[in-house]
Amino acid sequence: MMKAAVLTEFGSPLSVERVPEPVLGSGEVVVDVVAAPVLPYAAEVFTGARRYLLTLPVTPGAGAVGRVRACGPDATKLAPGDWVLCDPTVRARDDALTPDITLQGLSARGEGGLLLQRHFGQGSFAERVLIPTENAVPLGPVDPAEAGRWSALCLCLVPYGGLLAGELQPGETVLVSGATGNFGGAAVAVALAMGAARVIAPGRNERALAALERRFGERVATVRLTGEAGQDSERMAAAAGGAPVDLVLDLLPPQAGTAPVRAAAMTVRERGRVVLMGGVGMLGGDDLALPYPWLMRNSVTVRGQWMYPRDASVRLAALARSGLLDLGRFDVTDFALDDAPAAVVHAAEHAEPFHLTVIRP
Repeated sequence: MMKAAVLTEFGSPLSVERVPEPVLGSGEVVVDVVAAPVLPYAAEVFTGARRYLLTLPVTPGAGAVGRVRACGPDATKLAPGDWVLCDPTVRARDDALTPDITLQGLSARGEGGLLLQRHFGQGSFAERVLIPTENAVPLGPVDPAEAGRWSALCLCLVPYGGLLAGELQPGETVLVSGATGNFGGAAVAVALAMGAARVIAPGRNERALAALERRFGERVATVRLTGEAGQDSERMAAAAGGAPVDLVLDLLPPQAGTAPVRAAAMTVRERGRVVLMGGVGMLGGDDLALPYPWLMRNSVTVRGQWMYPRDASVRLAALARSGLLDLGRFDVTDFALDDAPAAVVHAAEHAEPFHLTVIRP
């Protein structure tokens, strides 16, 4: 048996219990969890407010950093003791074109994702976690005291997937819609690590905007939103300093309406790209309306993106190992596994960019 935090029903607090150890099979790896990040909106998932597909009871927790405990017979490079990132995006192996997906310990996409969740549903708020072999991403040597910061890769992977989908090129200008949120702040850091010349960061949280300016200097241009769509579009475009806006990445949460998404999208240049990967509309509300003539005559590409490609975690880990993505920018607050309920509350109360709440079993 091992210790784990368990969600027994939506709306109830996490309880720390003794649960069965994961059983290793072919094509799988068991990892001793050292640091598991807590999403700022975890409480919304656990109450059921987000309406995520999650089979209960469950040990939640999406992703972790830890050390390999045991490998299946198909692992040719991993070995016990290796430091790895546990990629929480688990894909079915029986359809290479459109695989069913579950986010381990968090959510599933459709009925196929729920089927996959039956086996890989238990997350990282535990002493050990079972993951597919391909989801164990080697990190090289890690100082155990820095494992929490390395777990920030789980957060950064989401915007990284959006920037890859938008085909960000070095020297381009990126606008991050939702830059004052946890994922949005990570998007700013990842875009700069990938070579963006400038990142435009709009928002209403003046404290968070000022913090972005302090962290990144003149490569980040912040814009305080007014709520007037036309005026906001003009001010965001002007923040590019005369350069065109090449790529817009939207990461706004479900509570946001479509107006700020549209205002941001309308700043993009001719033949520019807009990538949508936030939560707008997931809890109801208006659909996003973009002008057909504007899209067509300006050859604008609009793309939805959920998560990231299979190799993204390996490539992002390399960015961090090289120092291009500075994980030292993240302020980490650690909680013991026994204090998992308090960690969920803390994460919700500290949802601004570069604040990371971590459970350390």
